[in-house]
Amino acid sequence: MKILISGASGLIGKATADYLSQKGHQILSLRRNTTSPPYWDLEKRIIDLGDNQDIDVVINLAGENIAEGRWNQQKKDRILKSRVEGTELIAAYFSKAEYRPKVIISGSAIGIYGNRGAEELTEESARGSGFLPEVCYQWERSISSASSSGIRVVCVRFGMVLSAKGGALEKMILPFKIGLGGIIGNGDQYISWISINDVAGAISHIINNENLDGPINLVSPIPVTNFDFTKVLGKTLHRPTVFSIPAFFARLLFGEMAEELLLASTKVIPKKLLKSGYSFQEPTLDRAFDKLLSSLN
Repeated sequence: MKILISGASGLIGKATADYLSQKGHQILSLRRNTTSPPYWDLEKRIIDLGDNQDIDVVINLAGENIAEGRWNQQKKDRILKSRVEGTELIAAYFSKAEYRPKVIISGSAIGIYGNRGAEELTEESARGSGFLPEVCYQWERSISSASSSGIRVVCVRFGMVLSAKGGALEKMILPFKIGLGGIIGNGDQYISWISINDVAGAISHIINNENLDGPINLVSPIPVTNFDFTKVLGKTLHRPTVFSIPAFFARLLFGEMAEELLLASTKVIPKKLLKSGYSFQEPTLDRAFDKLLSSLN
């Protein structure tokens, strides 16, 4: 199949592109800041595929990194705009295209559920309240015109994606290796995570399973608390985890981002993936860390 990916240079995009390429698919990157197709220009509302009109699958992963920099109004505007405007453009373009893709897989996040404590959440759960739930809600709505045109649309709700090559885990490795790793807040908040290997595997599974559509949680079937996450990572790296960051200090350091990313508790289950028969490569945290961090020990 011919697969077009926006955000192909990012952590998730690169891993997914590599995995699908190894499966024999042709991968095309939808790039910005170029006039060489395939490319897109969000300001001019242009997508130019050149000779590549026969796209079978679109994977839309572009968006401002939410974990880089302190959140202020300008940052929050970029987070929302970068997701909604790009997704709207993709939906509008392909819903009117002569050759329509079989499926559009568009990014979202489990942030849509908000801070829910120990409540078990599935794709059927209501959205939460706050900045991230609103961003994710608008993000998912922005692909709706593609669905209305008859294209199969999937909104993949990513949990914390674990990789030694980027994202949150890479940033944790050095502090933990020098013995400064520890829990955040009281450590009771749930982390719904997924290995980068299962991200790529699950996306491939979704492409090949025509019965899957709508929102799909991309998380491991075994969420853990921040306390357990900290202890397993310390054990894997053979380092103590005696330090902690009090909630008030996390808020002081990171502002609103701390409240919605670091201290929020979201216990999410991948109900649709499990029901459809997807077999996780790394369903448990210790197995994921062993696989991802084996070269560091």
